[in-house]
Amino acid sequence: MNVQLDTADAQYVRGLLSSAREPWPTHWQAWYLRGIKEPLGLLAPERAHALSVAMPEHMPLVQTEQGWVWCAEAVSCDARSEVLQNLAQDLYRKGHITGWRDEAYACWGWLDTPWPYAHPELFRLERAAFRYFGLRSHAAHVHGITPDGRMWCGRRALNKATDPGLLDNLAAGGLPADEQPLQCALREVWEEAGLVQSVNDFSSQTQVVLTERPVAEGWHSERIFVYTLPLTDAQHPSNRDGEVSEFLCLSVTEVMHRIRSGEFTPDAACAIAITLARNLAPHAVRKS
Repeated sequence: MNVQLDTADAQYVRGLLSSAREPWPTHWQAWYLRGIKEPLGLLAPERAHALSVAMPEHMPLVQTEQGWVWCAEAVSCDARSEVLQNLAQDLYRKGHITGWRDEAYACWGWLDTPWPYAHPELFRLERAAFRYFGLRSHAAHVHGITPDGRMWCGRRALNKATDPGLLDNLAAGGLPADEQPLQCALREVWEEAGLVQSVNDFSSQTQVVLTERPVAEGWHSERIFVYTLPLTDAQHPSNRDGEVSEFLCLSVTEVMHRIRSGEFTPDAACAIAITLARNLAPHAVRKS
């Protein structure tokens, strides 16, 4: 994807990436699985207290100088999953968690090491509960690039649980448990854009960007695997799963204008930025 950005857009792209991970809200605290140095997630004070009260006696959540520590290292992944799933279902029944999907994400904690991770998952949990507990999710985003360098972008359906009506990449989706990022990308390209592709159709370079920010549901932390899919002029996306209301084929200049206008989801904007940033060598930036 060879593009040129004017100076202002180049600075904006760099700014997007530098602010992709926002600072923790004041007084929020990390929570950990005992014996693991990386946090599991991030909790508002009232949620941490409520979670500590709801935990079973044999695997309590206790407050320490480090933060909140979950004493569940001695039980199995399945046992941890069952406890958290039951808590999440109770929170859903009470209206504290919305957008239930009946789909599990795997949690490894806040790892920044290369994929695939060296140690096994710590537990699985309904995806709608990840933000409530401040857990790190994973996703695959796919750029659909035309021969002349334009980008196919989908508009999220108005009934989507998150970011309804905003623009997205050609295809994007969360990574379910037991699925690899590239498998996720291929599936989403078929479900959301109606395109039958193979692994060899993607550009060879995969990029990764981490986004973190407070959201209405709690704390959003997501590691995004970004893929680029060159398309022919004859390939036009067509949604199959009802999650995309329309597709727009936009020049990079138009994409940047719409990002600046807040029309893209924050994660799609960062996925675009990480790809454009690859081209920000001095020869790739034109004066505005």
